[in-house]
Amino acid sequence: MNLKTLAQELGLSPTTVSRALNGYPEVSEATRARVTAAANAAHYHPNTQAKRLATGRAMAIGHIIPISDRHEIVNPVFADFIAGAGEVYARSGYDMVLTIVPDADEARAYGELRSKGNVDGVLIHAPRVNDHRITMLESLGLPYVLHGRISGIESSYSWVDVNNVRAFERATNFLLDLRHRRIALINGIGDMDFARRRRRGYERALAARAIALDPQLITEGEMTEAQGHDQARAMLALPDPPTAFLTASLLSAMGARRAVEEAGLVMGRDVSILTHDDELGYLKNGTAQEPIFTATRSSVREAGRRCAAMLIAQIESGNRQPISELMEAVLVLGQSTGPAPSR
Repeated sequence: MNLKTLAQELGLSPTTVSRALNGYPEVSEATRARVTAAANAAHYHPNTQAKRLATGRAMAIGHIIPISDRHEIVNPVFADFIAGAGEVYARSGYDMVLTIVPDADEARAYGELRSKGNVDGVLIHAPRVNDHRITMLESLGLPYVLHGRISGIESSYSWVDVNNVRAFERATNFLLDLRHRRIALINGIGDMDFARRRRRGYERALAARAIALDPQLITEGEMTEAQGHDQARAMLALPDPPTAFLTASLLSAMGARRAVEEAGLVMGRDVSILTHDDELGYLKNGTAQEPIFTATRSSVREAGRRCAAMLIAQIESGNRQPISELMEAVLVLGQSTGPAPSR
Protein backbone atom coordinates (compact mmCIF):
# COMPACT_ATOMS: atom_id res chain seq x y z
CA MET A 1 0.00 0.00 0.00
CA ASN A 2 1.40 3.39 -1.01
CA LEU A 3 0.07 6.92 -0.66
CA LYS A 4 -1.35 7.03 -4.19
CA THR A 5 -3.26 3.75 -3.74
CA LEU A 6 -4.62 4.85 -0.37
CA ALA A 7 -5.81 8.12 -1.91
CA GLN A 8 -7.53 6.29 -4.77
CA GLU A 9 -9.38 3.98 -2.38
CA LEU A 10 -10.60 6.99 -0.38
CA GLY A 11 -11.53 9.01 -3.46
CA LEU A 12 -9.25 11.83 -2.34
CA SER A 13 -6.20 13.50 -3.80
CA PRO A 14 -2.75 12.31 -2.60
CA THR A 15 -2.16 15.87 -1.35
CA THR A 16 -5.26 15.79 0.86
CA VAL A 17 -4.34 12.36 2.24
CA SER A 18 -0.78 13.52 2.96
CA ARG A 19 -1.99 16.67 4.70
CA ALA A 20 -4.52 14.69 6.75
CA LEU A 21 -1.84 12.26 7.92
CA ASN A 22 0.62 15.07 8.62
CA GLY A 23 -1.74 17.03 10.87
CA TYR A 24 -2.27 20.10 8.68
CA PRO A 25 -4.91 22.34 10.31
CA GLU A 26 -6.79 23.10 7.07
CA VAL A 27 -7.97 19.48 6.79
CA SER A 28 -11.34 18.91 8.48
CA GLU A 29 -11.46 16.63 11.49
CA ALA A 30 -13.93 14.35 9.71
CA THR A 31 -11.55 13.90 6.75
CA ARG A 32 -8.57 13.44 9.06
CA ALA A 33 -10.38 10.75 11.04
CA ARG A 34 -11.46 8.97 7.86
CA VAL A 35 -7.95 9.01 6.37
CA THR A 36 -6.31 7.93 9.64
CA ALA A 37 -8.75 5.02 10.06
CA ALA A 38 -8.14 3.85 6.47
CA ALA A 39 -4.37 4.13 6.86
CA ASN A 40 -4.44 2.13 10.08
CA ALA A 41 -6.68 -0.53 8.56
CA ALA A 42 -4.33 -0.85 5.58
CA HIS A 43 -1.23 -0.78 7.81
CA TYR A 44 0.02 2.15 5.77
CA HIS A 45 3.08 3.99 7.08
CA PRO A 46 4.99 6.69 5.21
CA ASN A 47 8.36 5.51 3.89
CA THR A 48 10.62 7.76 5.92
CA GLN A 49 13.82 6.85 4.12
CA ALA A 50 12.24 7.49 0.74
CA LYS A 51 10.90 10.80 2.00
CA ARG A 52 14.37 11.80 3.22
CA LEU A 53 15.84 11.04 -0.19
CA ALA A 54 13.03 12.77 -2.07
CA THR A 55 12.93 15.93 0.02
CA GLY A 56 16.48 16.23 1.29
CA ARG A 57 15.10 16.68 4.79
CA ALA A 58 16.23 14.91 7.95
CA MET A 59 12.64 13.97 8.83
CA ALA A 60 13.34 14.77 12.48
CA ILE A 61 12.34 17.46 15.00
CA GLY A 62 14.68 18.56 17.78
CA HIS A 63 13.98 19.26 21.44
CA ILE A 64 16.81 20.69 23.54
CA ILE A 65 16.27 20.35 27.28
CA PRO A 66 18.64 22.24 29.60
CA ILE A 67 19.25 20.73 33.03
CA SER A 68 18.72 23.13 35.92
CA ASP A 69 17.60 22.99 39.54
CA ARG A 70 14.89 25.57 38.85
CA HIS A 71 13.76 24.80 35.31
CA GLU A 72 10.09 24.23 34.52
CA ILE A 73 10.97 21.26 32.30
CA VAL A 74 11.17 19.14 35.46
CA ASN A 75 7.43 19.71 35.79
CA PRO A 76 5.47 16.64 34.69
CA VAL A 77 3.54 18.62 32.07
CA PHE A 78 6.56 18.07 29.82
CA ALA A 79 5.77 14.36 29.41
CA ASP A 80 2.22 15.06 28.24
CA PHE A 81 3.39 17.77 25.85
CA ILE A 82 5.94 15.39 24.32
CA ALA A 83 3.27 12.68 24.05
CA GLY A 84 1.03 15.02 22.05
CA ALA A 85 3.85 16.17 19.78
CA GLY A 86 5.01 12.57 19.35
CA GLU A 87 1.60 11.55 18.03
CA VAL A 88 1.93 14.05 15.18
CA TYR A 89 5.57 13.11 14.49
CA ALA A 90 4.70 9.43 14.21
CA ARG A 91 1.75 10.10 11.93
CA SER A 92 3.85 12.37 9.72
CA GLY A 93 6.93 10.12 9.53
CA TYR A 94 9.21 12.33 11.66
CA ASP A 95 11.60 11.20 14.37
CA MET A 96 12.14 13.04 17.64
CA VAL A 97 15.68 14.08 18.62
CA LEU A 98 15.86 14.83 22.35
CA THR A 99 19.07 16.47 23.58
CA ILE A 100 19.79 16.98 27.29
CA VAL A 101 22.49 19.58 27.98
CA PRO A 102 23.82 21.71 30.85
CA ASP A 103 22.34 25.20 30.83
CA ALA A 104 25.65 26.74 29.74
CA ASP A 105 25.77 24.54 26.62
CA GLU A 106 22.26 25.29 25.34
CA ALA A 107 23.30 27.80 22.66
CA ARG A 108 26.05 25.50 21.42
CA ALA A 109 23.57 22.61 21.20
CA TYR A 110 21.25 24.58 18.90
CA GLY A 111 24.21 25.50 16.71
CA GLU A 112 25.27 21.86 16.47
CA LEU A 113 21.77 20.75 15.48
CA ARG A 114 21.89 23.28 12.67
CA SER A 115 25.41 22.48 11.48
CA LYS A 116 24.91 18.71 11.54
CA GLY A 117 21.62 18.98 9.68
CA ASN A 118 20.09 16.12 11.67
CA VAL A 119 16.81 17.98 12.37
CA ASP A 120 14.49 20.04 10.19
CA GLY A 121 13.28 22.27 13.01
CA VAL A 122 12.96 22.58 16.76
CA LEU A 123 10.20 23.03 19.33
CA ILE A 124 11.04 25.51 22.08
CA HIS A 125 9.86 24.82 25.63
CA ALA A 126 9.34 26.89 28.76
CA PRO A 127 10.02 30.42 27.48
CA ARG A 128 11.21 32.98 29.98
CA VAL A 129 10.64 36.72 29.92
CA ASN A 130 13.07 38.28 27.40
CA ASP A 131 14.16 34.78 26.32
CA HIS A 132 17.37 34.96 24.25
CA ARG A 133 16.63 31.87 22.16
CA ILE A 134 14.46 33.67 19.61
CA THR A 135 17.29 35.94 18.47
CA MET A 136 19.68 32.98 18.38
CA LEU A 137 17.34 30.79 16.31
CA GLU A 138 16.63 33.61 13.88
CA SER A 139 20.37 33.99 13.28
CA LEU A 140 20.73 30.24 12.73
CA GLY A 141 17.84 30.14 10.26
CA LEU A 142 16.44 27.02 11.90
CA PRO A 143 12.63 26.65 11.72
CA TYR A 144 11.04 26.69 15.17
CA VAL A 145 7.74 26.97 17.02
CA LEU A 146 7.44 28.14 20.60
CA HIS A 147 5.21 26.51 23.21
CA GLY A 148 4.23 29.73 24.94
CA ARG A 149 5.16 33.36 24.28
CA ILE A 150 7.86 35.78 25.34
CA SER A 151 7.02 39.09 26.97
CA GLY A 152 9.58 41.73 26.08
CA ILE A 153 10.42 40.38 22.60
CA GLU A 154 9.25 42.58 19.74
CA SER A 155 10.14 40.31 16.81
CA SER A 156 7.51 38.03 15.32
CA TYR A 157 7.76 34.28 15.80
CA SER A 158 5.47 31.25 15.62
CA TRP A 159 3.85 30.07 18.82
CA VAL A 160 1.02 28.12 20.45
CA ASP A 161 -0.09 29.27 23.89
CA VAL A 162 -2.98 29.21 26.32
CA ASN A 163 -4.51 32.55 27.24
CA ASN A 164 -2.99 32.64 30.73
CA VAL A 165 -3.96 36.24 31.47
CA ARG A 166 -7.61 35.64 30.68
CA ALA A 167 -7.67 32.29 32.50
CA PHE A 168 -6.38 33.70 35.78
CA GLU A 169 -8.37 36.91 35.52
CA ARG A 170 -11.49 34.79 35.12
CA ALA A 171 -10.46 32.50 37.98
CA THR A 172 -9.84 35.44 40.31
CA ASN A 173 -13.16 37.01 39.36
CA PHE A 174 -14.90 33.72 40.10
CA LEU A 175 -13.50 33.78 43.65
CA LEU A 176 -14.31 37.46 44.04
CA ASP A 177 -17.91 36.74 43.03
CA LEU A 178 -17.97 34.25 45.92
CA ARG A 179 -17.10 37.23 48.17
CA HIS A 180 -13.49 36.18 48.77
CA ARG A 181 -11.26 39.19 49.34
CA ARG A 182 -8.17 37.49 50.77
CA ILE A 183 -7.10 35.50 47.68
CA ALA A 184 -3.60 34.04 47.64
CA LEU A 185 -1.65 33.26 44.46
CA ILE A 186 0.72 30.26 44.48
CA ASN A 187 2.37 30.78 41.10
CA GLY A 188 5.10 29.20 38.97
CA ILE A 189 8.67 30.49 38.75
CA GLY A 190 8.50 34.27 38.39
CA ASP A 191 10.56 34.74 35.24
CA MET A 192 8.70 32.05 33.32
CA ASP A 193 6.50 33.86 30.83
CA PHE A 194 3.34 31.85 31.59
CA ALA A 195 3.71 32.66 35.30
CA ARG A 196 4.15 36.36 34.55
CA ARG A 197 0.95 36.35 32.49
CA ARG A 198 -1.02 34.43 35.14
CA ARG A 199 0.02 36.93 37.78
CA ARG A 200 -1.04 39.74 35.45
CA GLY A 201 -4.53 38.24 35.15
CA TYR A 202 -4.78 37.88 38.94
CA GLU A 203 -3.65 41.45 39.53
CA ARG A 204 -5.95 42.82 36.84
CA ALA A 205 -9.03 41.23 38.45
CA LEU A 206 -8.14 42.56 41.91
CA ALA A 207 -7.47 46.05 40.56
CA ALA A 208 -10.85 46.11 38.81
CA ARG A 209 -12.52 45.55 42.20
CA ALA A 210 -10.26 48.11 43.92
CA ILE A 211 -8.64 45.41 46.09
CA ALA A 212 -5.05 46.20 47.04
CA LEU A 213 -2.35 43.59 46.42
CA ASP A 214 -0.92 41.99 49.54
CA PRO A 215 2.66 40.78 48.91
CA GLN A 216 2.22 38.24 51.72
CA LEU A 217 -0.40 36.47 49.58
CA ILE A 218 1.77 36.08 46.47
CA THR A 219 4.45 33.42 46.11
CA GLU A 220 6.36 32.04 43.14
CA GLY A 221 8.40 28.88 42.68
CA GLU A 222 8.58 25.46 41.13
CA MET A 223 5.12 23.96 40.87
CA THR A 224 5.27 20.94 43.14
CA GLU A 225 3.08 19.41 45.83
CA ALA A 226 5.62 20.51 48.44
CA GLN A 227 5.55 24.10 47.19
CA GLY A 228 1.77 24.22 47.42
CA HIS A 229 1.80 22.72 50.91
CA ASP A 230 4.57 24.83 52.39
CA GLN A 231 3.38 28.14 50.99
CA ALA A 232 -0.27 27.52 51.87
CA ARG A 233 0.66 26.47 55.40
CA ALA A 234 2.70 29.67 55.90
CA MET A 235 -0.11 31.86 54.59
CA LEU A 236 -2.75 30.15 56.73
CA ALA A 237 -0.63 31.06 59.77
CA LEU A 238 -0.84 34.79 58.97
CA PRO A 239 -2.85 37.02 61.34
CA ASP A 240 -5.24 37.67 58.43
CA PRO A 241 -5.03 34.43 56.41
CA PRO A 242 -6.42 33.91 52.92
CA THR A 243 -9.88 32.45 52.45
CA ALA A 244 -8.99 31.23 48.96
CA PHE A 245 -5.95 29.98 47.04
CA LEU A 246 -5.34 30.30 43.31
CA THR A 247 -2.62 27.84 42.27
CA ALA A 248 -0.74 27.44 38.99
CA SER A 249 -0.82 23.63 38.84
CA LEU A 250 -2.77 20.65 40.05
CA LEU A 251 0.25 19.49 42.05
CA SER A 252 0.39 22.82 43.90
CA ALA A 253 -3.34 22.56 44.58
CA MET A 254 -2.89 19.11 46.09
CA GLY A 255 -0.24 20.52 48.42
CA ALA A 256 -2.46 23.45 49.39
CA ARG A 257 -5.28 21.03 50.16
CA ARG A 258 -2.99 19.08 52.48
CA ALA A 259 -2.09 22.30 54.32
CA VAL A 260 -5.77 23.23 54.67
CA GLU A 261 -6.61 19.83 56.16
CA GLU A 262 -3.62 19.94 58.53
CA ALA A 263 -4.97 23.25 59.83
CA GLY A 264 -8.22 21.51 60.72
CA LEU A 265 -10.11 23.31 57.96
CA VAL A 266 -12.41 21.96 55.27
CA MET A 267 -11.64 22.67 51.61
CA GLY A 268 -14.59 24.28 49.87
CA ARG A 269 -16.19 25.38 53.14
CA ASP A 270 -13.52 27.14 55.20
CA VAL A 271 -10.95 27.70 52.43
CA SER A 272 -11.44 27.57 48.66
CA ILE A 273 -8.85 26.34 46.17
CA LEU A 274 -8.95 27.07 42.42
CA THR A 275 -6.18 25.73 40.21
CA HIS A 276 -4.99 25.41 36.64
CA ASP A 277 -5.38 21.88 35.26
CA ASP A 278 -3.17 20.83 32.32
CA GLU A 279 -5.22 17.63 31.91
CA LEU A 280 -2.26 15.38 32.60
CA GLY A 281 -2.76 11.84 31.36
CA TYR A 282 -1.69 10.21 34.62
CA LEU A 283 -2.85 12.85 37.13
CA LYS A 284 -6.57 13.48 36.83
CA ASN A 285 -8.64 16.12 38.57
CA GLY A 286 -11.20 13.61 39.79
CA THR A 287 -13.53 12.51 36.99
CA ALA A 288 -15.12 14.43 34.14
CA GLN A 289 -18.46 14.22 35.97
CA GLU A 290 -17.09 15.04 39.44
CA PRO A 291 -13.92 17.19 39.40
CA ILE A 292 -12.19 17.56 42.76
CA PHE A 293 -10.84 21.05 42.14
CA THR A 294 -12.52 23.96 40.47
CA ALA A 295 -10.07 24.68 37.69
CA THR A 296 -9.15 26.53 34.54
CA ARG A 297 -8.49 23.64 32.17
CA SER A 298 -6.39 23.47 29.02
CA SER A 299 -4.82 20.32 27.57
CA VAL A 300 -1.03 20.48 27.36
CA ARG A 301 -1.11 17.32 25.22
CA GLU A 302 -3.27 19.13 22.68
CA ALA A 303 -0.80 22.02 22.78
CA GLY A 304 1.94 19.53 21.90
CA ARG A 305 -0.08 18.28 18.94
CA ARG A 306 -0.71 21.81 17.67
CA CYS A 307 2.92 22.90 18.06
CA ALA A 308 4.15 19.85 16.16
CA ALA A 309 1.57 20.23 13.36
CA MET A 310 2.41 23.93 13.01
CA LEU A 311 6.15 23.27 12.77
CA ILE A 312 5.81 20.42 10.28
CA ALA A 313 3.50 22.51 8.11
CA GLN A 314 6.12 25.27 7.99
CA ILE A 315 8.92 22.82 7.22
CA GLU A 316 7.05 21.08 4.41
CA SER A 317 5.59 24.22 2.85
CA GLY A 318 8.77 26.26 3.17
CA ASN A 319 6.66 29.16 4.43
CA ARG A 320 8.40 30.75 7.40
CA GLN A 321 5.80 33.47 7.88
CA PRO A 322 5.14 33.62 11.66
CA ILE A 323 1.79 32.21 12.72
CA SER A 324 0.23 31.82 16.14
CA GLU A 325 -2.58 30.05 17.94
CA LEU A 326 -4.08 31.12 21.25
CA MET A 327 -5.95 28.40 23.15
CA GLU A 328 -8.64 29.41 25.65
CA ALA A 329 -8.93 27.62 28.99
CA VAL A 330 -12.35 26.53 30.22
CA LEU A 331 -13.55 26.94 33.80
CA VAL A 332 -14.56 23.63 35.39
CA LEU A 333 -16.56 23.61 38.62
CA GLY A 334 -15.38 21.22 41.32
CA GLN A 335 -15.77 20.57 45.02
CA SER A 336 -12.96 22.87 46.16
CA THR A 337 -14.69 26.25 46.08
CA GLY A 338 -17.50 27.89 47.99
CA PRO A 339 -18.59 31.25 49.40
CA ALA A 340 -16.16 33.08 51.62
CA PRO A 341 -16.70 32.14 55.25
CA SER A 342 -18.03 34.70 57.71
CA ARG A 343 -15.46 36.02 60.15
